Amino acid sequence: MFRDGAIEGVVVRSLQKYADPRGWLMELFREDEVAAEFMPVMGYVSMTGAGIARGPHEHREQADFFAFIGPSTFAVTLWDNRALSHTYRVRQVVTAGENAPTALIIPAGVVHAYRNVGSGEGMVLNFPNRLFAGKGKKSPVDEIRHEADPGSQFRLD
Repeated sequence: MFRDGAIEGVVVRSLQKYADPRGWLMELFREDEVAAEFMPVMGYVSMTGAGIARGPHEHREQADFFAFIGPSTFAVTLWDNRALSHTYRVRQVVTAGENAPTALIIPAGVVHAYRNVGSGEGMVLNFPNRLFAGKGKKSPVDEIRHEADPGSQFRLD
């Protein structure tokens, strides 16, 4: 049903850690490195337990701008569900986190899920280009959830 490969419009960028005797610093995004349609309008952080998955789900209009910087490691699975895309029906898997700090921009219509494949809790940052539930949280949430559908074609296993 899906073939493996790189998905059109998905941006995968290695993040550089700059360390000195005080600790370290990592730039997650810069206005001069992010296309205007993906520019973040909010940010949040989540912690996910070892072995736990979030998703799969997709957005109609929102693009997600994830930063996987550790602790822990994540297997991120993407499915191109955009019928007009050149990579429609392509599945892409990205390993990201503590040993491979990665920024990952996921366009609207690309189904996505991630699983913490490490041994401890893992932190994920997200800087989407749309406000969750709109201004004042008064709009419908832009999300199509596939994780509760037993017949879903979007499976991590």
